[in-house]
Amino acid sequence: MAKKIDLEKGKLSIEDDIEFVFEKIVTKFGTGAKADVPKKYIGRKVYVMVQK
Repeated sequence: MAKKIDLEKGKLSIEDDIEFVFEKIVTKFGTGAKADVPKKYIGRKVYVMVQK
């Protein structure tokens, strides 16, 4: 599985076998924070991108 991630001049390019992309709001959880994802992705690698 070849993967390529480039960040150049503020533009992100990801070439990989991506199954699904979704957007969530980060919420408070104890002394930290979390973003809920569907159960079917437990144990899978994910990409988290934080916007300014």
